[in-house]
Amino acid sequence: MAALQYLESQRNTHPELSDWYNTLADLYQRKLWHQLTQKLEQFVALTAGDALIQLYHNFITDFESKINLLKLAHFAVIVSRQYAEKEEAISYLEEVIEKIRATREMRIEEPILYIKLQIAMFKLEQGAQKECKKLLEEGKTMLDNLTDIDPSVYASYYWVSSQYHKSSQEFAEFYKSALLYLAYTSVESLSESFKLDLAFDLSLSALLGDNIYNFGELLGHPIIRSLLGTKVEWLYYILQAFNYGDLVRYQELCCVHKDALDAQPALVANEKKLLEKVNVLCLMEIIFSRPSEDRTIPLSVISERTKLSIEDVEYLLMKSLSVHLIEGIIDQVEGTVHVSWVQPRVLGIPQIKSLCNRLDNWLDKVHTALLSVEAEMPDLVTS
Repeated sequence: MAALQYLESQRNTHPELSDWYNTLADLYQRKLWHQLTQKLEQFVALTAGDALIQLYHNFITDFESKINLLKLAHFAVIVSRQYAEKEEAISYLEEVIEKIRATREMRIEEPILYIKLQIAMFKLEQGAQKECKKLLEEGKTMLDNLTDIDPSVYASYYWVSSQYHKSSQEFAEFYKSALLYLAYTSVESLSESFKLDLAFDLSLSALLGDNIYNFGELLGHPIIRSLLGTKVEWLYYILQAFNYGDLVRYQELCCVHKDALDAQPALVANEKKLLEKVNVLCLMEIIFSRPSEDRTIPLSVISERTKLSIEDVEYLLMKSLSVHLIEGIIDQVEGTVHVSWVQPRVLGIPQIKSLCNRLDNWLDKVHTALLSVEAEMPDLVTS
């Protein structure tokens, strides 16, 4: 058989992989398709370039209709990335889609969608953003109509979506899509260089994205620690400063890492926007740190912490109210703001400790009130 002959030729060409080829041949002859699929998943990690393309066309095609179609889609996507020309890769993937359709099996939409998302990625790499966007919109419709979707399909959709938004410099949309990609992906499966690049892009998009005022989720994700011990470690500490609304710390970091910051055009171009965002977060931290019964805050207190004039503090409050970060009333006559609600946030360890202390104080007050009531109970019973 042609498939076995191919394995034999490869075994002779690559004796160091003879055990692998023997195992593949054995599983193929015994028609153990599931076990063969698992072994192939491991083997393709050792192969690249034209060798992987030849493996597909000379071996996998012989039994591709007998294995799980989503696994077939996974193999096809890996193989497509080995082609030097994008158009050739796209043509290959379109042929695989037709083969999957020809099986007439149930749930062919899932593997077809997985492959189409890779085509969308190739289109984006070719600069065809409109075609990529169209495929993403079609993919979203398919996702909404499917149930029990494999995480790899979700991960593929959100990855391509993130890269589309990155190419358009849509920071907030990239940030959301990239975090959703990580929700369906094991961080341990990613290479160190990939994690560092993604952590860097996520950090920049968090700082620059409109209406992103919660950094706790990103700082709590293991991927962000990829920044530590690298040349861009400063970005991690800037994120921390933003998360705690620490304006002084942010300004110190800007001075210490001025050259690194100046090397990032997007940060330079949005310097004013970044200062406004850290001031908003400073405001939220002021509110969060106060007891719930003491939420009437003098504007002078906010002015002192943010280094803004009273007029600019009023603008800052209106900005925060308009994007629904807080709810409250500004009293210009008294020079105060009464805050009735502040947007929930993912808290860091120092913020959790602060909350714990406030809960302890509240428990002490409740206990004192209880003792007072117990002491007056005899008088109340007598009367």
